[in-house]
Amino acid sequence: MQFDVFNGDADGICALIQIRLDQPVDDARLVTGVKRDISLVERVDCEQATSVLVLDISLDKNRKAIDQLLATGISVAYFDHHYPGEQQPDSALFHRFIDTSASTCTSLIVNRQLKGKYINWAITAAFGDNLLAVATEMAQDAGLLATEIEQLKLLGTCINYNGYGSSEADLHFTPEAVFHAFKSYTNPLDIITEANPVWLALLAGYTEDVNLAQSAHQQTFDTHCLMVMLPNERWARRVSGVLGNQLANDFPDMAIAVLTTRDDSDYLVSLRAPINNREGADDVARKFETGGGRKAAAGINRLHQQDVELLKKEMIYRWSVSV
Repeated sequence: MQFDVFNGDADGICALIQIRLDQPVDDARLVTGVKRDISLVERVDCEQATSVLVLDISLDKNRKAIDQLLATGISVAYFDHHYPGEQQPDSALFHRFIDTSASTCTSLIVNRQLKGKYINWAITAAFGDNLLAVATEMAQDAGLLATEIEQLKLLGTCINYNGYGSSEADLHFTPEAVFHAFKSYTNPLDIITEANPVWLALLAGYTEDVNLAQSAHQQTFDTHCLMVMLPNERWARRVSGVLGNQLANDFPDMAIAVLTTRDDSDYLVSLRAPINNREGADDVARKFETGGGRKAAAGINRLHQQDVELLKKEMIYRWSVSV
């Protein structure tokens, strides 16, 4: 049985859509979750799996499960742009498509392999992953109209927005449901033209949550660092990632940390490197036990209250001292 393992954000979903449009598999078993749920490979059943496709989750966080699959004789294709760890699996069964460049994402890696066959999906994902300049240039080179570019930008943003939450109960739709709703569209612009009901619901939810976030308290604690505190509310958990992206674009020379209060009064953190210096977010996040991500954007699943000041110090050291 084929297992498709993918991140529940725009990049993971759009990457899988591209691959399955090109290489359909009707009975693939889907394994996914909220954006922060990245230890997904361990859910693959080694007794049922014959091959595994992994999209947009850190190899470093899934290495033990990957090694087990390979040792069992299961072929693994791995597409990703996050920190992969110091050593890669040494197996003929491991097919590696990993690029950690700050200007790429998993869907762009897939697009490269498919030679631009479904480029509008790659552009959608790049917008969702806040690679605005890259996505815009690709769209212009592809001959898209300005209105079409804005449509793909909004679609990618809304798909990405839907992936945030502490559990799937926070989301408007599960990532699997979003994939099934959009997987038959060779051109994502048709989703908007046809007024797909999942799209309309995502747009309405995104608009409402962004409006609620406008009143969030912002604290500039250093010339190059900004922190935002959000309450323990479902809308806050949903909007944390796109709010971080929005602030990063509004303040391109500043690092951004969006802290959302958890049920246990600790924090869920979305971290963004400055747009004009898209390096180091993963390094800062990995200073904390539950942190990880990529160079431009990362997160911490649980930041203790007493570690907020430590996070500030790490941000200042990384982005103020180095400027």
